[in-house]
Amino acid sequence: MSVTRPWGRLSDHDLDFASTDSAMGQAADLALGIALARPDRTVVCLNGDGSMLMALGTLATAVGARAENFVLIVVDNGVYEITGNQPVAASGSIDYAAMAVAAGFPRVFRFDDAREYVEAVPGILERSPEAPGPTLVHVRVEPGTEGPISRSDSEAARYLRVSIAEWSRTLRDALAANPA
Repeated sequence: MSVTRPWGRLSDHDLDFASTDSAMGQAADLALGIALARPDRTVVCLNGDGSMLMALGTLATAVGARAENFVLIVVDNGVYEITGNQPVAASGSIDYAAMAVAAGFPRVFRFDDAREYVEAVPGILERSPEAPGPTLVHVRVEPGTEGPISRSDSEAARYLRVSIAEWSRTLRDALAANPA
């Protein structure tokens, strides 16, 4: 969830979506639902480690659904950054990549080095005919200082300036207008 604002500084596309302020722990489930509804598109979910911990069942659901177009990136900073940097239970000892392997993910990556991650991203985003199914990426990062989302004009990202319901309509319309 801490990547909500930084992503908005990198991308300003109608297909960007942030559910951080109203659905903590549900981003992966929402993204998986979109991936299942739109198998023609690759769906990438940037999920916080605390949010992933809240919804570990999503790992089994993604494998069971054979969501080949679902890329789940767990951004592990060890804290619930967006609510004030409270520590995530057992942070530092939880291995989300190992959990994904245990759940049956055919493609799993783990990164502690940002440079290695950046170099690997193009290959991660390609679908693999040798290992069809969902992909999980566990990226360890340092905690930042992103605070709560305000859903106001003070937010830099367009998707954070309006209600989640309004941006949901923007996302729906963008998916309909861009079938692939």
